[in-house]
Amino acid sequence: MDYKQQIDLLRLPRHIAIIMDGNGRWAKKQGLARMFGHKQGVETVHNITVAATELGVEYLTLYTFSTENWNRPKEEVDALMTLLVDTIAKETPTLMENNVRLQTIGDLSRLPDGARTKFLQCIEQTSGNTGLTMVLALSYSARWEITRAMQEAVRLAQEGKLRAEEVNEPLVSSLMTTAAIPDPDLLIRTSGEFRISNFLLWQLAYSELYFTDCLWPEFTSEELYKAIIDYQKRERRFGKTSEQLKH
Repeated sequence: MDYKQQIDLLRLPRHIAIIMDGNGRWAKKQGLARMFGHKQGVETVHNITVAATELGVEYLTLYTFSTENWNRPKEEVDALMTLLVDTIAKETPTLMENNVRLQTIGDLSRLPDGARTKFLQCIEQTSGNTGLTMVLALSYSARWEITRAMQEAVRLAQEGKLRAEEVNEPLVSSLMTTAAIPDPDLLIRTSGEFRISNFLLWQLAYSELYFTDCLWPEFTSEELYKAIIDYQKRERRFGKTSEQLKH
């Protein structure tokens, strides 16, 4: 079945966010070390980015490394950082070729200097691209982000630049690391888990959620198309009734 042909290109989700889960379990199924799963997961990122670009999706946010991931064994964290740096160096020409702009959200101050420098270089190099914006959530957690936003609001209040009655939803959104990015229309989580896992808690308020048993290294472009087709079958009411949407 050709799922791509079933997609209504006029009703694409503008922003897709993905919790990429299952690299370790995929590797274990193959009798391989966890890092082989992460390496295969990088290939999936490449393929899904290309597929999203070809469809015309505007934003793709990938939960790449959470603040909780720093608690993993040091050897795995070090290997992941090396893999991230190598991948960015390898993929930058592809990003340029496909007109993809790279951005990151998260506490980049915790990244090793070399990794942070590589990411900032790629962000600068791709900043003029006008196609898909790929957002990597690195050293990110939603609770960290919300806490950071509250700290900024307090600082503004202390400086006399913010009054309590001025705090509203647009103000809070403007203090998030995603201030310049529209909220996700569709969240995809792989590997059969049914959790948000501290990801974009503020931004996912009205997102459609799609869960699949497929492990991330097995998530193909066809799986992406299936998720989008499922999304397009849903009625997004944002608190309104079906009748209201018809007028």
